[in-house]
Amino acid sequence: MRNQAPIVAVVSLGGVIGALLRYGVGTVWMSEFPWATMTINAVGCGAMGALIVLVTEVWPSQKLLRPFLGTGVLGGFTTFSTYASDGITILDRGQFVPGVLYLMATPLLALTAVFAAFAFTTRLVERRVR
Repeated sequence: MRNQAPIVAVVSLGGVIGALLRYGVGTVWMSEFPWATMTINAVGCGAMGALIVLVTEVWPSQKLLRPFLGTGVLGGFTTFSTYASDGITILDRGQFVPGVLYLMATPLLALTAVFAAFAFTTRLVERRVR
């Protein structure tokens, strides 16, 4: 088994960076409805879609980039546990329609973002190769 210390180190560092970014966005963008969490998850998923293309097609030799940015930064930045908690909180306040819309819209936005960013980045990389 090879030494995992470099991977653990970059994931840890990336996780701290991502969590601090998420905390900063959540602190600056406070509202009754969890717009910040919804946006963070959509943006983070879009970034992951682009990252997957870049680390496999553009920078495949950068072995620590994917764990640092993907697992670390984006893993620390996105927050689907907060998404679930926020959804329950909205429902517990008796706001059924906003709660259900939030719980449905967030994963839809996140999946749309990851697929759109993946497709867009793939096209950019293909043009670059030509």
